[in-house]
Amino acid sequence: MNILLSPPLAFLIYLPLVFAIYFLGKGLAGKSSPSAEKSSLYGSGEEAATSMASPGYKPFFLIAFFFAILHLGMLVIGSGTFSVNMLPYIIGLMMALIALILG
Repeated sequence: MNILLSPPLAFLIYLPLVFAIYFLGKGLAGKSSPSAEKSSLYGSGEEAATSMASPGYKPFFLIAFFFAILHLGMLVIGSGTFSVNMLPYIIGLMMALIALILG
């Protein structure tokens, strides 16, 4: 019974099942008719904005680095014993977080 749980066999079982569902859904769908309304942008009934919507990845990476440093720093601090030797690491962690906050 455990052979059914192996990933290659499960893949071979589910592949025809997925294709059957795909072709069944494709057969049930109506015929498509291209039009200008279908290919235009939709903005909840309003005219779509022509300007760039997202400001870029820089704000995302600043937040990602902040949480990465915070979580990894707390993991290292929590896995060790609190002693005077840990103090420079805690101060360095705080300085890195302040530098990321201030930009």
